[in-house]
Amino acid sequence: MKEMFDRAADLGVESIVIGMSHRGRLNVLGNVVRKPLRQIFSEFSGGTKPVDEVGSYTGTGDVKYHLGTSYDRPTRGGKRIHLSLVANPSHLEAVDPVVVGKTRAKQYYSNDKSRTKNMGVLIHGDGSFAGQGVVYETLHLSALPNYTTGGTIHIVVNNQVAFTTDPKAGRSSQYCTDVAKALNAPIFHVNGDDVEAVVHVCELAAEWRQTFHSDVVVDIVCYRRFGHNEIDEPSFTQPKMYKVIRNHPRALDIYQKQVVESGQLSKEEIDALHEKVNSILNEEFINSKDYVPKRRDWLSAYWAGFKSPEQLSRMRNTGVKPEILKNVGKALTTLPETFKPHRAVKRIFEQRAQMIEKGEGVDWAVGEALAFATLLVEGNHVRLSGQDVERGTFSHRHAVVHDQETGERYCPLDHVLMNQNEEMFTVSNSSLSEFGVLGFEIGYSMENPNSLVLWEAQFGDFANGAQVIFDQFISSGESKWLRQSGIVCLLPHGYDGQGPEHSSARLERFLQMSDDNPFVIPEMDPTLRTQIQQCNWQIVNVTTPANYFHVLRRQLHRDFRKPLIVMSPKNLLRHKDCKSNLSEFDDVQGHPGFDKQGTRFKRLIKDQNDHSDREEGIKRLILCSGKVYYELDEERQRVQRKDVAICRVEQLCPFPYDLVQRELKRYPNAEIVWCQEEPMNMGAYHYITPRLLTAMKLLGRGTYEDIKYSGRAPSAATATGFHQVHGQEQKELVEKALQLDPISFP
Repeated sequence: MKEMFDRAADLGVESIVIGMSHRGRLNVLGNVVRKPLRQIFSEFSGGTKPVDEVGSYTGTGDVKYHLGTSYDRPTRGGKRIHLSLVANPSHLEAVDPVVVGKTRAKQYYSNDKSRTKNMGVLIHGDGSFAGQGVVYETLHLSALPNYTTGGTIHIVVNNQVAFTTDPKAGRSSQYCTDVAKALNAPIFHVNGDDVEAVVHVCELAAEWRQTFHSDVVVDIVCYRRFGHNEIDEPSFTQPKMYKVIRNHPRALDIYQKQVVESGQLSKEEIDALHEKVNSILNEEFINSKDYVPKRRDWLSAYWAGFKSPEQLSRMRNTGVKPEILKNVGKALTTLPETFKPHRAVKRIFEQRAQMIEKGEGVDWAVGEALAFATLLVEGNHVRLSGQDVERGTFSHRHAVVHDQETGERYCPLDHVLMNQNEEMFTVSNSSLSEFGVLGFEIGYSMENPNSLVLWEAQFGDFANGAQVIFDQFISSGESKWLRQSGIVCLLPHGYDGQGPEHSSARLERFLQMSDDNPFVIPEMDPTLRTQIQQCNWQIVNVTTPANYFHVLRRQLHRDFRKPLIVMSPKNLLRHKDCKSNLSEFDDVQGHPGFDKQGTRFKRLIKDQNDHSDREEGIKRLILCSGKVYYELDEERQRVQRKDVAICRVEQLCPFPYDLVQRELKRYPNAEIVWCQEEPMNMGAYHYITPRLLTAMKLLGRGTYEDIKYSGRAPSAATATGFHQVHGQEQKELVEKALQLDPISFP
């Protein structure tokens, strides 16, 4: 690897991002990226948490085989090359797309248009390279215009065994690297015992990548001397193989014999080298006993000044000056004069221009575009990717429009600023992959905090194709590895009668992974900094374009980054009542949404009727989240239930205890109902209930049985496939929430 990196540096590479699993990782950490050996020894002996500033955040930590680091390595050619080893979970190959995404982000921020200064290197095992689907998903990003990095070098450490599994049981192809043939990538098979051949091939791989800007694979055919880990016994399952290995000379012994016989080095010189290395190791081991980690090497220069969960950050206003909204709105709704769009698209753009001009009726797509455009004006990078995101699955976004005669593409968000960098706003349809593409985007988001990186699922139901990324990186990455990310996941969610594969983003799973304590109300300071910074991520189910605008802008208007999971709407995209006025987006005092802190995202939207601070005549308080609100409100108007209040919990996690308590105080005599579209064993019910109970207890408002439920019955599938049944279920849950008689528990 060192020789490969030196050769790459000679050919113009300035930065290398490395991804690998546990096999050989300590070697790479110690010898290649120069993590202090005393630190590695300290971690093996039990280690200590990092200590920097008082009260610094140390997270939960991870095993030494998973931690990342970075280092500026001097090369023999007199250059310096920046090396980053990305932190990863035990899920083999899961880090592959993360490395590629981080590399692509480095290329953007260093203006590396030729893609020759920043390179990704992935080290694989033979079993996982052939067996894990994410390898194929990552390989297939290699030549896509908005995902290419100019080639990744793949090194396969081919031990000819995967834990206890022989190759004949682990793959159907002759070689473990045959998956790369799909790209026509060159694959070099090399004998791991021939050190100089390995070095030659690795240098050749660097030359190929820099010359042809495509992926290249090095298959190092070798063996694993011991078991899968240091104490595993391999002879249980591979007795003949390990008999041969025990009698086989080590690669080091073979090479030493070779250089002595060729006269390149004497035995005395080799012994002196051994002595020197052993002396360094012993000294580092002794010093490891007193080692106290002082610096967190995860913060690159871009992240300097960003706050950990225990250092409070200043919260900022997300409203925008009205004149900026008007100006960017004009850019968003204007097509070139000679451009011939589809007549339906032309009509949509005319309607959008009217929304901006009149300042009312702003719909979801325009609210989103205004968020992107205003962030661009402030100098931020915005990247949105996923399946069909350019048009939008539901034909609502039209971020890219196509000339009906020439096929030419036009993206209004590329023309918000004068002479705008064409990559400053990137919207890109992705390959039909969830795991690979979301992994790419999380890697991209980790490089620089001044970027809004979004991934949109075609339907939220398909997000679980990337479950490993949600579980291992997004929900827990900061806690395990101190890596922050502000990634936004847009997951279309809502029950419209489209069946069990097009209804639910599995909201309950995201809420279940939230790390807030349901029985303790956290410190609710006026800016809510403590609560939101100490939570692992944010989960919202917003119901107005203005609130969506503010929650997107909030991602960058803070001195820390947290992932944001959005249950995005489907039928609200064109709903007659799901509209906002432009005055809800601006920062003008007295306009809707403006409070003593300025214009902000509303974590809870109170009842839209003009209720005072105390309404004793209200008999029922319905709490809900998402599009079911509009159905409840419509039914309330139909049956004229003026004694029912409906509040929308827009931010589910962290839970808005303060605002829920405000509403409980406002309606002291109200029966409390949680209404949702999802079955009882899904949705937010089991997350909301203990938190709502905690809020109620402090006000003396009853017990668990006092939280009534209106929603679908428990179910194995997320939704029914029969449209008629769906309609009946939806009607019943809405009517139950508004029935005259008290609702029975649950």
